[in-house]
Amino acid sequence: MRLIPASAFGQTVLLIGVLLLINQIVSYLSVTYYFVRPTTQQISSLLATQMQSILSQELLNKPIEQRLQYAQQTNVDIMTTERALQQGLQQATHYHFMSDQVSANLGIRTDVRISSNQSSVGNTPYRVWLSLSAYPNVWVSIPLANDNYSGISPPPGMYLMVIGILSVTGGWWFVRHMNRPLKALQQAALQVGKGQFPPPLKEQGSSEMREVTRAFNRMSQGIKQLEDERTLMTAGISHDLRTPLTRIRLASEMLPENSQWVSDGINSDIEDMNAIIDQFIEYARNDHAEHWENDDLNTLINDITASHHRQSEHQITVKLNDLPRIPLRKIALKRVLDNLLENAFRYGGNAITISTFYDKKQNRVYCRVRDFGPGIPEASLDDVFMPFKQGDRARGSIGSGLGLAITRKIINMHFGGISLRNHPQGGLVAEFWLPINH
Repeated sequence: MRLIPASAFGQTVLLIGVLLLINQIVSYLSVTYYFVRPTTQQISSLLATQMQSILSQELLNKPIEQRLQYAQQTNVDIMTTERALQQGLQQATHYHFMSDQVSANLGIRTDVRISSNQSSVGNTPYRVWLSLSAYPNVWVSIPLANDNYSGISPPPGMYLMVIGILSVTGGWWFVRHMNRPLKALQQAALQVGKGQFPPPLKEQGSSEMREVTRAFNRMSQGIKQLEDERTLMTAGISHDLRTPLTRIRLASEMLPENSQWVSDGINSDIEDMNAIIDQFIEYARNDHAEHWENDDLNTLINDITASHHRQSEHQITVKLNDLPRIPLRKIALKRVLDNLLENAFRYGGNAITISTFYDKKQNRVYCRVRDFGPGIPEASLDDVFMPFKQGDRARGSIGSGLGLAITRKIINMHFGGISLRNHPQGGLVAEFWLPINH
């Protein structure tokens, strides 16, 4: 289990929390040892002195008349437990640390309690109750005559805790506010990495953050301009190539009948070249104009396999499990399935298997396309996704080598992933996954 957060936001909040905790502990100890403790010791000493005066006059054994007379003179009342309970002892709070201090001063075990004198008027809002272990049925009530007195209590831990919580909350809000531009920058960078170009980010936050945002906006605009120029250039080259190819086709039609085999060869080469040009355009183009739709991947697979079933030599085994609907671009994803099936039939034979399943733990849907051909060397599995790379030359590969590159580009656009692996029993397995939400 990781104790220190990985994000800068979490680390900053943790640092603020630790510093505040140390500050609260130091404040707590300072208040306790330099303010509360000396005050309570002074009060305990005064109470012990008062009790010693009472003990020296043996007032605890005197008749009640003398006790009442002493109470009128000093406002210190000596009463039985029954009467003390009626006068407010029942609502009094026991203070263990003051009891220990008074007991140490007197040398007799003393119970010290403090109550709020609700019926008092003037400057005696609190009363201290003392009972000696040698006189278990006698209580001495001493008023605390101080207009500014707010009650004796242990160190104000509750107040320190509230201050700490408010401080951490304020620090959390401040750090969150400071990291908000970073979060927006991260999301925009992920979109640019997927080939999408969001509108320029708002420049906000600190001066350093504004500079980074401004540089990112310029970078994003530059990349978009390069993408547009590449697409335009590829489309222009492809258009220019189709014109001479058309003239070559027309010229081949004018060949003599005894040269029909030459005409057929030329037409076949022209079709291959047109297919390569289409792949160039398809790789260079961006499919971001297509709208996202919530659909079932199984529905797209059924549509694609239905068209291949019309070719009698193709045998497709479908193993589809129930899948949730996911956001996708149907035309682009159909292109992925077409490419995978075309590769499987071209290099793996006429029999393939398509299966799907849903991983609830990772919240993903998976699709696997397996052929029963010779597979691809392990060292070439990662290279086949690169443009113009072909990992199956030993099987007589043809084409431009852009099919799987286009496939991975579309899958990345869907925030998913794709991989190839050789099946232990022979053949190649192409597997891609798509997230449920993104």
